[in-house]
Amino acid sequence: MGGINPAGRTSGHQAFRRTVLDALSADQQRQTIEGLAALMRLASPSPQGWHDSAGQPIKAPADTLREYVLNHTLIRRNEDPRFSEPGLPANRHVSMQLAEPLRFRLRRRQLPEQLPYSWQVQDIDLRTVEVCVPAGEMNALLPDAQPPKVRAAAQLPTGFDPASLYRSVHHPRGLAMSVFGASDCLGASGLSWEHLRQQLNPDHIAVYAGNSIGQLDELGWGGLLKSLVSGQRATSKQMPLGYGQMPADFLNAYVLGSVGGTGAALGACASFLYNLRLGIDDIRAGRRRVVMVGTADAPITPEIIEGFRAMGALADDASLKALDTLELLTDADYQRACRPFARNCGFTMAEASQFVLLMDDALALEVGADILGAVPEVFVNADGYKRSISAPGIGNYITLGKSASLIRNMLGDNALRSRSFLHAHGTSTPKNRLTESHVFDEIARANGIDDWPVVAVKAFIGHSQGSAAGDQLVSALGSFAHQLLPGIPTLDAVADDVYANRLRFSSVAQPFNADAALINAKGFGGNNATGVVLSPAVTERLLTQRHGAAAIQAWKTRRESVRENAAAYLAHADQGHYAPRYQFGEAVLEGPELDIRADRIHIPGYDHAVSLESDNPFGRLDDEEPTS
Repeated sequence: MGGINPAGRTSGHQAFRRTVLDALSADQQRQTIEGLAALMRLASPSPQGWHDSAGQPIKAPADTLREYVLNHTLIRRNEDPRFSEPGLPANRHVSMQLAEPLRFRLRRRQLPEQLPYSWQVQDIDLRTVEVCVPAGEMNALLPDAQPPKVRAAAQLPTGFDPASLYRSVHHPRGLAMSVFGASDCLGASGLSWEHLRQQLNPDHIAVYAGNSIGQLDELGWGGLLKSLVSGQRATSKQMPLGYGQMPADFLNAYVLGSVGGTGAALGACASFLYNLRLGIDDIRAGRRRVVMVGTADAPITPEIIEGFRAMGALADDASLKALDTLELLTDADYQRACRPFARNCGFTMAEASQFVLLMDDALALEVGADILGAVPEVFVNADGYKRSISAPGIGNYITLGKSASLIRNMLGDNALRSRSFLHAHGTSTPKNRLTESHVFDEIARANGIDDWPVVAVKAFIGHSQGSAAGDQLVSALGSFAHQLLPGIPTLDAVADDVYANRLRFSSVAQPFNADAALINAKGFGGNNATGVVLSPAVTERLLTQRHGAAAIQAWKTRRESVRENAAAYLAHADQGHYAPRYQFGEAVLEGPELDIRADRIHIPGYDHAVSLESDNPFGRLDDEEPTS
């Protein structure tokens, strides 16, 4: 796994450790703070000790920088300068009555293509003209600055810029985050990608990655769509780089060099699970053996935030003040903006990039992969008829019920009832706390569960849209590794309308030895999905049952060197040393280089050819001689 979110880096469980920081040992807390300080470019280690960004020595950075690191990760006051004074740049349309003619000069190339009929234009020189607008009515746009109505956001840790780590040229933020996330995933795997891909038919690799709404910042569709009305020119990159499947395209073209399967499934907040399901289905069907799955969302822009605010979905400043009877919001109030299953008023916009590497079990054993868990299935169901496209429906009862049934069938009743936990969508909207808790409580009742633990990590890292379930999945893997469930720190009390008879909520991290987690997503428009993820211990037992003890012992022997490689990568990453894999223009193939046969195509750089043989379940017609 690899990626980045407001809690930090995914690899090495850094982001997870940030969410359970107070429950960790003193040494683990120190390591987490120091790693985040390096990520945020606050400090860097050397043989002579730690130094700040100016090169000055720092003693005990975990103590010196702790408060700054804690206040500039997770949910906080939006640090984008546009959300500070004087406010968000805007234009206001006005109709003016000119009491007398208005004269002004401007460059000739700034004249409108279609001059208003009443304007009189006189040349001053080759480059400059004078315009006279007669008295009367005139329409204009006046520059303005609007105070932001929403100031809470879950941004990446302050000081971390993925685009600065490689040769990015006009890359939207989501794509830069994709390059970093996928590279982090490969580095943390401890495997050599070149060596791994040489062992496979190129067609046995796939990438399923995207996001929920495309790249809508200035360098993507956001800049493109407002270029005409803002007087800016569209660029040749904005259109292609804005597509929602572009994270997969970038990984194929610049990170993995894959010619295998590709695509992206967009399903609002369930997008990560939709893509995860594509990878699982491919591997189970035998079409692929290695699949990289992920999402990268960067929706913290004024326009997107305003759109969700207009829907009444966000915790805006006015609602937060009303919720706590406040006249003024402080930094501490913004840090408490997201309150799943408590009295709340809306979700907090976030950005994140999450990637996981899937393998079939035989290949994982063969290459000595360090197995973090297993995902046997993702269930997806729609809501049926609805009053409103944004209203909740019944699909989530089906997805969660199927997931609980699968855990019971695979691991037994006791594992489901006592050693599984729920990773809630937990958006922090009044409607979500009511409807999702009812789903959980009813499925718990149907399965005889009396005390089902509920985790809601959006309390820490906000709602990253299509990447939200990715945030939940990697957090679940952290729970398996550390045997801790993150609490819901903003949960002063469970709201009165929450169905909590059979559910367990906690405001602090709790020890828990889990066999399975249920990753839940209730996406906008009825995109419901629930994924089952199994712990490494349970996965190893299942692998032993299938492959035998000797195969497992041989795998553990091969795994030692892989773990050493991963540890070396993580040690460098914790010191702030990153080298994202970005291979622009390298080993480019366009067709003439291929060796093409009727049954295979050999691609230079790959040891194995792509087989052109295909299964035919449709039957065969014998060739017949044509009749005259």
